[in-house]
Amino acid sequence: MKVLIVGATGTIGSAVAGALAERHEVIRASRQGDPRVDLADRASIGGLFAAVDGVDAVVCCAASAPLTPLADDAFLPSLEGKLLGQVELTRRAVEHLRDGGSVTLTSGKIPEATPGSAGGALVNAGIEAFVTAVAVEVPWGIRVNAVSPGWVRETLVELGMEGADGTPVIDVARAYVEAVEGAMRGQTLYPQAPG
Repeated sequence: MKVLIVGATGTIGSAVAGALAERHEVIRASRQGDPRVDLADRASIGGLFAAVDGVDAVVCCAASAPLTPLADDAFLPSLEGKLLGQVELTRRAVEHLRDGGSVTLTSGKIPEATPGSAGGALVNAGIEAFVTAVAVEVPWGIRVNAVSPGWVRETLVELGMEGADGTPVIDVARAYVEAVEGAMRGQTLYPQAPG
């Protein structure tokens, strides 16, 4: 398969790219790379598919929803990249995917009672509801799913936190591979470390 990975330079994206490259042709896209794409910039999403066509799968490991208090003027803009950007990526992808292709998005989980997390909770729930609902709208044979990676061990360590509380990135990457290579439709996968 030919797989386009958006956010391929991040912790999760690079692990997913490495896992998929063992069996498939992988195209790595990011805000700084080539091809370039920024989920907060809809024109760049259109430009991505003008530059890369005829793919079998699109995997989005990009974008985050920053902690933003509800009263902050940046609250609504904080939803743009991860929520609306992934929706726009899906809209564009289904126009360019080969028959039987797939789109895999990223949701997530924010610990409860985290100040400023309402936007992130909205984004993550929205992505998961979107993949369920859109499954009946996309052209026949195309699958749309999401992965909710939760806390990634390597990210926690990078942030100076306890890594044992997270899932190893290799186990997170396996969930994305399963979404690309599997047959599920409208599902959200929740990776966990084995054992």
